[in-house]
Amino acid sequence: MTFAFIIMGPFDDELDQAAIHDGSARLIGVANLQQACQAARRLQQAGIGCIELCGAFGPEGAQAVIEATQNQIPVGYVTHLPQQDALYASKFGTATIKK
Repeated sequence: MTFAFIIMGPFDDELDQAAIHDGSARLIGVANLQQACQAARRLQQAGIGCIELCGAFGPEGAQAVIEATQNQIPVGYVTHLPQQDALYASKFGTATIKK
């Protein structure tokens, strides 16, 4: 199975990409949710089997990507344990703390 991990930050989704294992695992950087949905549709058309999202997407962003891919492929997002909320907030700001 092929899979992709999409991360959000100061990225250009056309340039900030990498692949390993002959393309079976891909990493794509996007600047916002709109770019993520576009990238997810391109990945779906390319036959990707699963998409994982960085924690910045949260449940709402994951839902938007699921809708963009018409719920045809698995989409998950990374979370962290509550005991690390303060550590995450110190590194990424409080916007990353999803309660």
